[in-house]
Amino acid sequence: MRIGNNPEKDNTILQIESYHRVIIPIYIPNLTEEYFRDGLTILKLCLNSLLQTVHEKTRVSLVDNGCCDKVVEYLQDLYQNEDKVDQLYRSRMNLGKVNALYAIIKSNLEPLITISDADVMFLPQWQQEVEAVMKHFPEAGMVSPVPSSRGFSGLFLNSTIYYGMFKGKIRFSKVEHPDGMIKFQKSIGREMYQPVHLEKYLTVENKQGKAVLGCGHFVATFRSEVFHSGPREVCEHKIVGGSENKYLDIPNDKAGFLRLATTGNFGYHLGNKHEAWMDEKMELINATANAGTLLDVLPKGKPLKKYQYRIGKAFHLLFFRKFKKFYFGLKGMKSEY
Repeated sequence: MRIGNNPEKDNTILQIESYHRVIIPIYIPNLTEEYFRDGLTILKLCLNSLLQTVHEKTRVSLVDNGCCDKVVEYLQDLYQNEDKVDQLYRSRMNLGKVNALYAIIKSNLEPLITISDADVMFLPQWQQEVEAVMKHFPEAGMVSPVPSSRGFSGLFLNSTIYYGMFKGKIRFSKVEHPDGMIKFQKSIGREMYQPVHLEKYLTVENKQGKAVLGCGHFVATFRSEVFHSGPREVCEHKIVGGSENKYLDIPNDKAGFLRLATTGNFGYHLGNKHEAWMDEKMELINATANAGTLLDVLPKGKPLKKYQYRIGKAFHLLFFRKFKKFYFGLKGMKSEY
């Protein structure tokens, strides 16, 4: 039996006040195994640093991807008491990173979507710097606040290479914050960078700004249009197995968008072991007043054409693989890079 009319039938248009959404899938099934022992401590550093550094037009979606009771309790408390955390999705089983992300991506309206692992420390101004790159490069579809001097070596930079060689300018620039890359390689337990990588990275420039060429995907901001080109089928892998390439990297590149990073380092990958320096950084973040600068206007995305992507793919193969030493030499990099 139904009585009366549903009042929402007179208010059918979805309206939002936010323009930037952050999505973080979380999988901490226990706090006893060595790998997960510091998981909750790291998660708190991640989410506390995030909430301290985002502006008022930001909303946060958290995904409980099969977490243990203590983690669930913490997430539930955060959802109840923190207005910016407006979505908490719960699943008793681990759906995998990509499926957890896409469940939210496909149902939200914000034009900017930041995807992050649950072990990232966000530094003050990360959001403003990422949004500035999006503004200065309307062609950008993926921007990370954590630059890497090895970002150019990825496979999915064909549109980015075309832009840099024909519309912008590619050059080697001095690394602004090498400490970020040093901490990153320590967090993953292997050395990625030679001394030369900590001195110079490849940047792309236009009249409006400069950004680092390429980026990783453990934390990155996307234009929502990127996911219009994503696969429709459910991802069969929990993690790795090419899943992030297929659902995040390839859609951005094939859609004609650039893959960039900020020139400064505005985040740390923490890994799964708590260290004293993390608490020191968190104290500095808490003591830094967030200016809360909002993007005045987000230019509409300007993806490259398909033929430009194909040309970029050819130049990527030639100048960043087969003849990399020659091309980098022309750019002033005489040593092995």
